[in-house]
Formats: sequence, structure tokens, C-alpha cells
Amino acid sequence: MKAMKLSGFILAASLLTFACGKSSDTVETTEAQEAAAATGQTLSLDLGSSKVNWRGYKPTGQHFGLIPVTDGTLSIEGDAITAGEFSFDITGLEIHDLEEGSENHGKLWNHLQSDDFFDAANHPKATFVITEISPYGAGDAIEDQEQFETENTPKSASEIAPDSPTHWISGNLTMRGNTKNIKFPASVSMENGMITAQAGFNIDRTAWGLSYGDEATAVDKAKDQFIYNTVSVNFDIKAN
Repeated sequence: MKAMKLSGFILAASLLTFACGKSSDTVETTEAQEAAAATGQTLSLDLGSSKVNWRGYKPTGQHFGLIPVTDGTLSIEGDAITAGEFSFDITGLEIHDLEEGSENHGKLWNHLQSDDFFDAANHPKATFVITEISPYGAGDAIEDQEQFETENTPKSASEIAPDSPTHWISGNLTMRGNTKNIKFPASVSMENGMITAQAGFNIDRTAWGLSYGDEATAVDKAKDQFIYNTVSVNFDIKAN
């Protein structure tokens, strides 16, 4: 990777600024919570329309794609979601920025499946289970946090969130055998018998043990030799 062309003064200033500010623009993680009680009608997800998109960042570029949703349900009472859970297939992860079948595509796919990242041989499935849903209030706001700036700084929390959030969704996200509870804004709607939940947020991948190329050290930042811990995730879940 190419070295960052910064003078010593600018480099020192930027590292100092980063050290004094918040290190990532990601959702807060807490310990796993009890799943929300399912009330009302339980619907199966529309697997053909439901998807999870991902985007990872490094100073010299970005990679993105999707992870297939393999099963799941949403429970609704009236026009409100009361509970839900779904699973997605890590071994079916797709990379969309590289040509499938190319050498680079194969290298990245194998690396993401390896113990450096998802450890898919031992943890082929990831899950998300809703623990709480609350209205998105008129005074609520999505706060952006400072990140280390390069040509490929991760997208901010407000940039990837839905344009008009209606709810806060909390849930247990399990990857690589690790479960953390997260909370994010979502847009929930029902139209023509179809209920849709859309969300976009950032996670810190290291909270789930995906720690390869951790951006923690200032030396690595100075040399552009790191991968951002921030990963952008977009849910588009449908049931009818």
C-alpha cells in the first residue's frame, strides 16, 4: 500500500486529533438481551426480496456485496412489529466490486471466510434477533462521530441511515459465535399486505472477533497499513 504523503507536522496533528476524538462512527454494543415476546401474527420473510448488504473500508479502497438471508420471521400486531429474527449464510457471502471468478475475487472471498474474519468453517451462519422496538421520536437524532480520514473514510452513521426513520430497533447480532446487542434507527412500513423494515448502520467488526488488520495503531495509520474497523450494514427485510 502506498504511504500517506503527509508532512510530519500534519501527520502528528491528524493523529492527535484522532486520538482525542471518538474513534469510530459505529453503533454501541452491549451484552445480549432477552428476545422480544412475539405477539400477534407471525409472518415468514420474503427471502427473494430480503437482503443484507455490507461494505468494508481501507485507506486505498472499499469492498462491498451482500449476505443472503436464509430464513426468518416477523411478528406483527396491527401495523407494528412486535418481534422477529432472521439468519444469513456467511458461506454464501457475495462480493460485488470484483469480477466473480477473478484471482482477486477468489483471494478476498477466501480471506473473508477464513479465521482472520468470519471463521465460516466453524460459524457458517449469523443471526439477528429483535429484543426491543420503540418509536423514533421527533427530537431524536443520529449522531455522527469522528473517524480517521483517508480517501476512503467509512460512510457516516447519518449518511447510511434511512431518510425518515420511524423506529429504534434493538437486537442481538451473532457472528463468529459472539453475540452483541445493538440499537439502530429503522424505517418500518406496511403497504398492500407487505411489511418492510429498512435500516443502515455501522458496526465495529472487532466487537465480534473479526480483528484482522485492526486499525488500532498510529504507526499503521501513518502507513495506510490497516483496515477500518467500521463496516457498514444495510438491512432490507420484507414479509407478507
